[in-house]
Amino acid sequence: MSKWSLRGSLRTLFHGARPIDEESWENLEENLILGDFGADASESIVAAVRASVERLNVADERELRGILRDELAERLAANDPTLMLKRPQDPETGRLLPAVVLVVGVNGVGKTTTIGKLARFLTRMRRTIVIGAADTFRAAAVEQVATWGERAGAEVVRPQQAGQDPASVAYQAVQRGIDTDADVVIIDTAGRLQTKAGLMDELTKIRRVVEKLAPVAEVLLVLDATTGQNGLSQAQAFIDHAGVTGIVLTKIDGSAKGGFVVGVQQTTGISVKLLGFGEGIDDLAAFNANTFAQELVGRD
Repeated sequence: MSKWSLRGSLRTLFHGARPIDEESWENLEENLILGDFGADASESIVAAVRASVERLNVADERELRGILRDELAERLAANDPTLMLKRPQDPETGRLLPAVVLVVGVNGVGKTTTIGKLARFLTRMRRTIVIGAADTFRAAAVEQVATWGERAGAEVVRPQQAGQDPASVAYQAVQRGIDTDADVVIIDTAGRLQTKAGLMDELTKIRRVVEKLAPVAEVLLVLDATTGQNGLSQAQAFIDHAGVTGIVLTKIDGSAKGGFVVGVQQTTGISVKLLGFGEGIDDLAAFNANTFAQELVGRD
């Protein structure tokens, strides 16, 4: 049984032996839209489920739940949720370098706590972790990520002076990871500057500087599950310009509808890789398509 659950899901649909009719399809599409799947994904899902019903000659709503769950699981599994953290090799020396992870997202989505949880998630897998506190635009962010990182058993590289260039902090963190033979370096980044262009320029600079030492393995975008499509639109600049390779969905145990996960994967091709829930440092789980589909639809 999962430690988290989704509210406002599709669990109230299709409990009885009611014959399938046009009202069934209208109810399904309406609930998908209300569940934050988005109009395009909702229409596509209804069409796919309807085709399966016709092909399997299903007559009543009791079997629709399983068909819907299988359809959602198949869509969610279309993208690989595996964290790509294999350590690269220095082409000149043959030495293993740390896998570098950039964590991006707008302020307020749980980015700082996610970094601590991710560090803990990886230290429990016997990985050694260095965290770079490169969100130097907010002094509180540096202290917060340091506190979470230390709780997780990770080494934290902080700015050496107030207002230090974020890219230089990121560089120092990766260098420290190389010097200590760390497995993974996680770099916190700013969630807001005065302009989107300034924010993306800063991320580009961090990546350029870091990759003088080691390639970036993952760029993880943190999204607040409770904000759904609205949160996705706020984060669109990261998707468009930051080279995002995976999504971390936070606050999944709150009022999250969850349906937008299907929509965002379908429209962007970016995998959801991790789920954050609860307030504890161990409250992070790898994304599993079948489990998520069950939470959305419920079991038979």
